[in-house]
Amino acid sequence: MAESTAPESTPTRRSPDPRRRSERARTAILDAAAALMGEVGFSRMTMEGIAARAGVGKQTIYRWWPSKAAVVLEVFQREAGGEAEPLPDTGDLAADLRTVLRATVDEYNTPETDRISRAFTAEVQHDEDFARSVTEDLLRPHMSAYKDRLRSAREAGEISPDADLDVAVELLTGPLHHRWLLRTAPLTHDYVDVLVDMALRALRP
Repeated sequence: MAESTAPESTPTRRSPDPRRRSERARTAILDAAAALMGEVGFSRMTMEGIAARAGVGKQTIYRWWPSKAAVVLEVFQREAGGEAEPLPDTGDLAADLRTVLRATVDEYNTPETDRISRAFTAEVQHDEDFARSVTEDLLRPHMSAYKDRLRSAREAGEISPDADLDVAVELLTGPLHHRWLLRTAPLTHDYVDVLVDMALRALRP
């Protein structure tokens, strides 16, 4: 009597993961906005253009962002390494500042970040609403992170008790951005080290 064989099981087909599909669409939108920002600038970029470049419907973009300015701000945050985070606090202020500013130099020396940042900076010069959004949503949180670390250093007696923290942040970050924006000289880790040493010499008690 012949043995009966069980029917072979049919492999189950997994349905697409909507979360993964959404993340792919989101990444495509940000990539498209980054490319268009460098090619045509903020003022000529449209939601329709971003959608066409990303291969998605315009409503897909509006699901996550209320305007093209919001899209571009997230592009810039992504290029800058994400949302503002607290600066490291190892107890050595100079070392902590060098760590953060060296990372900033590395970002600006990346061709894609440099291209997007220059287009972004150019748009800020002649669009007041956009500039206001950049200040409130992007710059102020990052500057606050610097101020928090400097405030901790002031409480520890590492910098003068009457140091103006807003000016101190500009003293540390302004020269770096000036050199990058005007291309006056290369951005290097050595430059960061000199900048931190000189700034802290002025800020010490």
